[in-house]
Amino acid sequence: MNFERQKAIMLAENMNDLIKFVQKHYENKHSRKFHPDRLFQIKLLVEEYKFQIIADELLRINQFDWDEKYTHYLVDWFIKGLTIIEEYVNNNYDDLFLLTARLHTLKSLSRSFTNFVPNQK
Repeated sequence: MNFERQKAIMLAENMNDLIKFVQKHYENKHSRKFHPDRLFQIKLLVEEYKFQIIADELLRINQFDWDEKYTHYLVDWFIKGLTIIEEYVNNNYDDLFLLTARLHTLKSLSRSFTNFVPNQK
């Protein structure tokens, strides 16, 4: 199996896991792990940037063969939403710190598809 194809499938599976994680904890109103309003905002951002559609498409197009052009297009689309969510989590770290590990995993997987060079300070 093509290594790039495996990475795309892994990214899609981790995106699905994030979506399920956010949905599960949002539905559990009595959970003290997350501030409900902050988690609702994450849920809205996930829906706004259509993470479920991106994950489903990544799985579909890379199921049998590697489609480089469309995969990069979907990953770039995903990175835009992930950047916004990551900024929101960083700004509300005390309430959403449990999401940082999942976001870091997604960021690492998605950045491996691009020639991203982080800003040097």
